[in-house]
Amino acid sequence: MLRELRVRNFAVVEEATLEFGPGLSVLSGETGAGKSILVEALALLVGGRPSQDMIRAGAGTARIEGRFEIEDVDGLRALCEDAGVDREDGWLILSRELRREGRHRAWVNGSPSTTGRLREFGVRLLDLHGQHDHQRLLDRAWQRRILDAHGRHEALAEQTVAAYGGLRAIEGRLEDTRRAAREGRERADYLRFKRDEIAGAGLDPHEDEALESEARRLSHSEGLIELSGSLHHGLYEGEGSIVDQLGEFAARLEALVAIDREAGPFRDLIEAALRNVEELGRNLAPYRDSIEHDPRRLDEIRVRQDLLYRLKRKYGGTLEEVIGAGEEARRELETVRGADDEIERLEAVREAASVELAALASELSERRRESARALAEAVTAALPELGLRGGRLEIRLDAYGEIRGTGAERVEFLVSLNPGFPPAPLRRVASGGEMSRLMLALETALIEVDDLPVLVFDEIDAGIGGEVAHRVAARLVRLSAAHQVLVVTHLAQIAARADAHYSIGKVTEADSARTSVRVLTGGERVHEVARMLGGDPASRASRAHAEELLAGQL
Repeated sequence: MLRELRVRNFAVVEEATLEFGPGLSVLSGETGAGKSILVEALALLVGGRPSQDMIRAGAGTARIEGRFEIEDVDGLRALCEDAGVDREDGWLILSRELRREGRHRAWVNGSPSTTGRLREFGVRLLDLHGQHDHQRLLDRAWQRRILDAHGRHEALAEQTVAAYGGLRAIEGRLEDTRRAAREGRERADYLRFKRDEIAGAGLDPHEDEALESEARRLSHSEGLIELSGSLHHGLYEGEGSIVDQLGEFAARLEALVAIDREAGPFRDLIEAALRNVEELGRNLAPYRDSIEHDPRRLDEIRVRQDLLYRLKRKYGGTLEEVIGAGEEARRELETVRGADDEIERLEAVREAASVELAALASELSERRRESARALAEAVTAALPELGLRGGRLEIRLDAYGEIRGTGAERVEFLVSLNPGFPPAPLRRVASGGEMSRLMLALETALIEVDDLPVLVFDEIDAGIGGEVAHRVAARLVRLSAAHQVLVVTHLAQIAARADAHYSIGKVTEADSARTSVRVLTGGERVHEVARMLGGDPASRASRAHAEELLAGQL
């Protein structure tokens, strides 16, 4: 509930603090005192549209702050978590600052916020009825939700939303699969050619390196044979070869070692050199003999290299990438072949989901028709006692022609407030006071299902009095048992039934006027109710009448 409202430099209100409790609270005062300004402040606090003339003359900023107790308000815990707002032990503080220069600002529990975020919190906290545009009753989505709540089939509506979302998801998957299959079939010839071309090449990922090495040997075969032969001859086989010379040097070194044994390590070195040269010379002969001079093989290699080059240009920079492209083509072809089976499976799933959605929507439509009749009858029956004699509420269900997430029909509340006139949309028919009383009738019909904590009524008493005023007051009292109700009123019958009474007055000074707010108790409340009755509040008769009204005797 709303526990406190602080207003500073807003319109004619210089500074005011109102503390509210549960039940029914009324705000009264002379015409022009600024009663509705406080309602406008509440509207602004929950996301209403600001204007520069809302800032008090001579002030640079206006500020409004509302402190709400939210421990039991559905949906606010998740909204606070989504907004990153600390709920501060079950309290929510909304703040709005209007500035003549610069941007207006807003806060939720001290954290900067946007107007849109304020509005999200506001629709879960309070509703304003009267001349203000913050009215749930004009919102078709709210009308649909409240009809479902009245019929106690919200769970069925949620199931319909879920079934619709599930069907759309399946349809999306089916369309994606069909598109992929269609594109695959269009690419199938290319994919088969690609797969077969790469597979037919019999690729090895390192083949190009081996071919390049072999081609180099074949293209230089004559030179390799000549070079390896001359090396073999000079090192090992020819007269005066390096091996022969090293043998002579080894014999001389033996003579040296015979004279000086400390030269023994030299002998080991020359023997190692001799062994290495002999091994090199012997190996050069088979190497020379292994060199082929084969122009035909070289031509084959060049043809193969050309094929690999073309494949790499088409499908990747390396043979590994080319092989991978072939595998990808193979997998895509398998997908195309399996797409028809998947499409058939998804079509069956879609059909089952469509049948389920149709069944849910049909049941929801039937429940809505029953609830629409019952709710319209209950509200229509209450309208005469609220001063709307001849008024009639009609809840129209217009079929979409297709099932949507919200069901198979559009829900719209229509009203006729004069006999002989056909029902029409609320915005085109009802005035502020009529709208407030219509909402009062609706709220009392929904008292067990509407969980909005705070209801604010302005202009609810426009054009009524006498017995109708008593009936309106009785309904407000009944409504205040389940909601916190704030009412701006001129009627003593309503003010006398309130749990708390606030007087709004205007103080005129030399060069300005300001609005004051005070809580009335005891004799002050008697005096105010007497004034509202239209008599002299100072007279004994007026005060006695007011006291009787406050005592519930009238």
